[in-house]
Amino acid sequence: MHSDISLGRSQALLKQRNMLVVAALALLCVVLLLTMALLTRDREVVLLPVLGNPTTITSAGLKADYLEGVTRDTALVLLNRSPDNLEYWQEQVLRVTAESQRGEVRRELLKIRNEMRNSELTQAFVMTGMRVNPPELWSEVDGIISTYAGQKVISRNQRTYRFKWRYNGISLAMEGFEIVSDKKTGER
Repeated sequence: MHSDISLGRSQALLKQRNMLVVAALALLCVVLLLTMALLTRDREVVLLPVLGNPTTITSAGLKADYLEGVTRDTALVLLNRSPDNLEYWQEQVLRVTAESQRGEVRRELLKIRNEMRNSELTQAFVMTGMRVNPPELWSEVDGIISTYAGQKVISRNQRTYRFKWRYNGISLAMEGFEIVSDKKTGER
């Protein structure tokens, strides 16, 4: 009689153990699926509006309106400079530059700072157009760049600048900058 009771309890415990193993495996599968879903899900950040509408960026790809806003702000900081704002100017340009390019860009910026430090030269840029290409990560800015010595305009050029960008996760950084075209517009 005791052996029948013992056998019944053993079988009940085996059933409970087997159901617990099945439940644990099912929970493990659910946890693995949720982890994979979180890792492959696109991240999205809502940015404060700088234009008329809110902008979002996502790890799935770069949106044209975000690239346009970053290009506009970077061009205005990079191309407007005077002896009074050289320190701030350099910090802001380096801030948007890709980590791999910072050493080279810092050297170029130091050359410009040393040339402008004790001069009366000021550079002003007026943007007249822009094109962006999010899939290829470049943007172009058209505008008139004027150089002043005191109050006098010493040069005035219509130029097109190209920015090359690096997009990593949800981070955008300037990888390159070059003059595409340069035409003299006359002097005053």
